[in-house]
Amino acid sequence: MLSYISRYLLGFIFLCAGINGYFVIVELDPFIATSPEAMALFEFDYLLIVEKSLEVICGVLLLINRFVPLALAILSPIVANIFLLHIFLDHSLLLLAVALVIMQIYLLFYYRKNFIYLLEKRPF
Repeated sequence: MLSYISRYLLGFIFLCAGINGYFVIVELDPFIATSPEAMALFEFDYLLIVEKSLEVICGVLLLINRFVPLALAILSPIVANIFLLHIFLDHSLLLLAVALVIMQIYLLFYYRKNFIYLLEKRPF
């Protein structure tokens, strides 16, 4: 039950954040306030486009329960970056960043059988 809640929440958060990012890209007012510190890190627009596209795709994958381990693997560095950004630069959404990390870690643990082969030592 907790895995469903975490998956749906993580999917919804990233889908909304990705769509919100497209509002910033096309220079419209975003429907959710963005962190000025985070936006300053995206010197080139293509980086923002790539990240927000990945957030939308992974959010949809989590919501429809398809390729969940792949979505989690793609989102892991994004979640780590969000967490570190809110620890060191912008404390305004630190609680949300901590919640993202907790849900991400829980889902990675829940789907650990899908990732165990990455850590397995195989002879050549």
